Amino acid sequence: MQTTEDPARVVASPCIGTCKLDGNRLCRGCRRHIDEITRWSSMSDSERSHILHRVLPLREQLQQSLHGSLADHDRLLRALHPLAAPPAGDGWNRSELIDLLPPGPPVEAAVLAGIVPRASGAQVILTRRTETLRQHGGQVGFPGGRTERDDRDALAAALRESQEEIALAPAQVQPLGYLDPFVTITGYRVTPVVAVVDPDFVPVPQPSEVAEVFEVPLDYLMAADNLRQVEINHRGRIRHVLEYGWPGQRIWGATAAILYNLRRRLEQVQ
Repeated sequence: MQTTEDPARVVASPCIGTCKLDGNRLCRGCRRHIDEITRWSSMSDSERSHILHRVLPLREQLQQSLHGSLADHDRLLRALHPLAAPPAGDGWNRSELIDLLPPGPPVEAAVLAGIVPRASGAQVILTRRTETLRQHGGQVGFPGGRTERDDRDALAAALRESQEEIALAPAQVQPLGYLDPFVTITGYRVTPVVAVVDPDFVPVPQPSEVAEVFEVPLDYLMAADNLRQVEINHRGRIRHVLEYGWPGQRIWGATAAILYNLRRRLEQVQ
């Protein structure tokens, strides 16, 4: 009788037992993470197939699209807080807003900073909110929102909100890690999740929340010369906020600050 080998086992067999890990705990050969390597023999066939045919190709695409940029693949992974250790703290900018924040504890929220690997270079997914929203109407931001009681953590909240707002399925997202929490003047403590998004993803905006979905090159957002400080009048006080001069869109405030935090963390990684 002729037997058919499990294709997942066949493809992965060269590295089994001989994987050599880099500084990000990825095998230099098969590109599996150490957690995937150690669990390989106990995984189901569907789990192994998903890693081989979806996760690893997407990982490789991201690496190629980031080649030569400030956010090269290995540096990006080192710059982020690990998924297993979400960042604590009140928010890296809280001291700047101490006299503007509403009373009481902050409301937990999460956003997804999705990076799409393209042949022309990595792109960042951004949305423009619907004008009629009570808060942040018409503003550019990342998909995301308040953390709900049923959300296990910030990652779960960011994935749920992204699916609700722009129809981004969790299967099309590969989370990489966290940035530092950010506090907004409306009283939210926002945890940004950085993730790679399948380039085959086609956004479908939820019209009650999102007016438009667009992409901006990551290299543009990581270039210091493209970010400037502007003055705004808030409650009779002059405040300085960050803003990008991207054509046709105003990328400013919390969104610009989160991207600035990514750039600063990348610059601090050797």
